[in-house]
Amino acid sequence: MPERLLPIVLFILLGVPNHANGAGRIPLTLEMDVPEVEYRESVPLPESVLGHRIGERHTRPDQAVAYFDAVAAAVDRVVVRRHGETYEGRPLVHAIVTSPENHRRLEEIRRANLRLSDEPDAVPDRELADLPVVVLMGYGVHGNEASGTEAALLLLYHLAAGEGPPVDRVLEECVVLIDPMLNPDGRSRFVEWVNANRGGVAVADPAHREHNEPWPGGRSNRYWFDMNRDWLPVQLRESRARLELFHDWRPQLVTDFHEMGSDTTYFFQPGVPSRNNPNTPERTYELTREIAQYHAKYLDRIGSLYFSEESFDDFYFGKGSTYPDINGAVGILFEQASSRGLLRETSTGVLAYDFTIRNQFATSLSSLEAAVALRPSLMAHHRDFYREALREAEAGTVGAYVIDSRRDGTRGLPFVETLIRHRIRVHRLGRDLNAGERRFKAGEAFIVPTRQPQARLLRALMEEVTDFNDSVFYDVSTWTLPLAFAIHVEDFVGDPNRYLGPPLTEIPSPSGGVQGGTAEYAYLMPWDHVSAPRALFALQEAGLHPRLLLAPFAIPVAGAPRSFERSTVVLPLTGADVEPRAIHELVRRLADESGVSFYAVSTGRTADGPDLGGPSSRVLPQPRVALLSGPGTRSSQVGEIWHLLNERMAIPATLLDVNRLRRTDLGRYNTIVVPGGAYEDVGDAELTRLAGWVRAGGLLIALQRGARWLVDKEFIDERLREWTAAVGDPPYEEVERARRSLVIPGSIFETRLDSTHPLAFGLGERLPVFRDHELLFELSQSPGANVARYGPSPLMSGYIASERLPQLAGTAAVIARRMGSGRVVLFADNPTYRGFWYGTSTMFLNALFFGHAF
Repeated sequence: MPERLLPIVLFILLGVPNHANGAGRIPLTLEMDVPEVEYRESVPLPESVLGHRIGERHTRPDQAVAYFDAVAAAVDRVVVRRHGETYEGRPLVHAIVTSPENHRRLEEIRRANLRLSDEPDAVPDRELADLPVVVLMGYGVHGNEASGTEAALLLLYHLAAGEGPPVDRVLEECVVLIDPMLNPDGRSRFVEWVNANRGGVAVADPAHREHNEPWPGGRSNRYWFDMNRDWLPVQLRESRARLELFHDWRPQLVTDFHEMGSDTTYFFQPGVPSRNNPNTPERTYELTREIAQYHAKYLDRIGSLYFSEESFDDFYFGKGSTYPDINGAVGILFEQASSRGLLRETSTGVLAYDFTIRNQFATSLSSLEAAVALRPSLMAHHRDFYREALREAEAGTVGAYVIDSRRDGTRGLPFVETLIRHRIRVHRLGRDLNAGERRFKAGEAFIVPTRQPQARLLRALMEEVTDFNDSVFYDVSTWTLPLAFAIHVEDFVGDPNRYLGPPLTEIPSPSGGVQGGTAEYAYLMPWDHVSAPRALFALQEAGLHPRLLLAPFAIPVAGAPRSFERSTVVLPLTGADVEPRAIHELVRRLADESGVSFYAVSTGRTADGPDLGGPSSRVLPQPRVALLSGPGTRSSQVGEIWHLLNERMAIPATLLDVNRLRRTDLGRYNTIVVPGGAYEDVGDAELTRLAGWVRAGGLLIALQRGARWLVDKEFIDERLREWTAAVGDPPYEEVERARRSLVIPGSIFETRLDSTHPLAFGLGERLPVFRDHELLFELSQSPGANVARYGPSPLMSGYIASERLPQLAGTAAVIARRMGSGRVVLFADNPTYRGFWYGTSTMFLNALFFGHAF
């Protein structure tokens, strides 16, 4: 076989543009020393399907899918499958690439591979020798980090068309899963922009329109989430699909291809060693270092600059390169300096798109060479990871976690759903059990044994940590799921086996119902269910005029007295814009679909407490929501709120760009949400209009920097507290670390609630909040306005500099005030953070529905 054919093929594929920019440009010579490989002519080149050569323009998502399908149709090494669909309806695809012999027994291989984690003690070394290593290669989770997808197309061609020992070894000893686009919606947004704003001659000037995407950019998905932070929360449609694929195969090596700032070079893991997560065994990091030698070899061969261990880290398990580490695999992050467009000026010259593609392709090849060379070590590590996890769980004192399925506003249900998506075994409680100071009844609780294959991941999701090896974090310092969901989880000490009921094989459905038969006067809906806001909006949409009870009461239900908490919603049959029979049908349907409970009553006269129609009740207007968006707002916060309202609550919201405030009829809305952002360009005229709208009866809800903007502009009379911590006088090389050690990277703190306030209904007296910023509000001087305040020793989990913690204590977390006939609600923090903060999201929804009731 002729050697070194790959450089020729690559030159054809990458199609280096031969036009020059203003400074002149020398075409690249794409040397890749891969001996003993030639390429079949029967496999289509990318350009034959795409209509352009790789690197000549940016490939659209539909073109990438078409190429994958074309290759699969041409060879028996490749099968392409759909594993999901995006919010915009684009397919999520992956190619399974291996030898024809392996394809014939693919299901057998997959099942045998699952035994490494399901039954690690039953898999001897000799069995490992016969198993191919599973490699999952993911590209483009950030849609505007485009070079990875192009490299995935080249890799597919290389593996499908290449013949010779290097390719044969990969096909025989690996099952390679290539996911070319983790985020097709974001990529589509980006690609349409750059291709549409490029002329016949590429321009390297960073000021050129091609290099400056409009808000919100292509990094995020349909709802403007950073999808590379959703591996743990699993709140997005795309994330759930990729997690199913991950656990369907449970790979041993996972690659995650990204881009970074244009003035950098190329990064591959390991990251900063002092920031490794201690739940990950040291063997994972040893293998990461071994694999790094292969990346260095390939990049040395083509003369590309690179670095490792000086940036990024392996701490937060919610990223694509770290989630594998807590699942028995080795995850590798790659970061390529980004050209964004075809050419870009940088501090070291002009960076070309095809150059970035070449580097990503090179490390794709190095990853596969490492997988083949280290296959025995990777397979043994995967099995031993789960063996050791079981031993660690057996040695621990906590035998299980117990969750009351009827407590905490049913936020325990989505919590359990999240555990199940991570392949964590959850059981119904089979018999009554005492844990802590509580007694849990059979059938009314879930129990999660710690001795199970996912023991390490379970511990990482549940633990509260305040001691760290390092004070600097690439992402957040904590993510404790029970605190995020605002639920109480009780530790059970001892052997839980006799308490285990049947395991949950699917996501549990909420169980609601209508008690008391058919109402003659009204239905009552307690505000104790995570889907209560969704049901309330549907009732309002149907024409009902609900009322909120601000005090507890008792009233007969089916002839027996029953007590109800303040926060109960009354649904009168009279005065509605719909016939009583339709109301009965709607209430029953909502009870079945959402799990919300309703109680039928025949009178408005209570046995104790205020009557249903008195001054202790408030009519609840249906929210007509405008959510500020566009340039100046923080797209991730806009997207989190939008996703909460649209996807979880089925509530429409108008996305109102900030620059349209002056010319929009604000009277269409009774609620305006101001997310975090930079509002410096909003003029006094807009603020005056907004203030008039509030005084006339509007509800304004502002989050984080959006709240600060209102205070800075004296829109409302509240005060900020300034941090006083200083860096000091460290040596020059320590200055940056000292500055970053004062940053709150993402930590969890306790707030104390005024449980009598409508915004706190359904949440109890204490609420964990997530904070990743330094904004502080002094307590409001307005009586009854401090809905939530930070406790005296507020840190629950995560990192904060010791000198900063006392300054946070006692400050306001949520302020709610009257302003004329309207109201203003200020959240110091982001209540909808990354979509999985169900506790604080409940308070945000309370503000939305009950904001007119105080």
